[in-house]
Amino acid sequence: QVQLVESGGGLVQAGGSLRLSCTASGRTFGTMGWFRQAPGKEREFVVVIIWSSGITSYADSVRGRFTISRDNAKNAMYLQMNSLKPEDTAVYYCAADDRLWTLPVEQGYKYWGQGTQVTVSS
Repeated sequence: QVQLVESGGGLVQAGGSLRLSCTASGRTFGTMGWFRQAPGKEREFVVVIIWSSGITSYADSVRGRFTISRDNAKNAMYLQMNSLKPEDTAVYYCAADDRLWTLPVEQGYKYWGQGTQVTVSS
């Protein structure tokens, strides 16, 4: 059974940093990424990475502040979030799919984690 487990969320002041992790159990995927959902809003794309090539795609709102990376040996993906803003507050979800693409829509990803809360105070 596919499992994606996120960790690393928490409360941080504006301007601070957090590092999220997503560990995939038992298998690898073609693409992995992060989406987020703020209260009262729809889930939105943050960033994705094609596992084999390392090709990435970022949302404009996070480009230059967030960095996605992967560890093949650990079958894990990370999201380093710097210069955090209150508007980054959301539940962050790890997503994965077997296909190799950088689609910025949640319908493109079959597997999902349960999410980890990130709260940025002003």
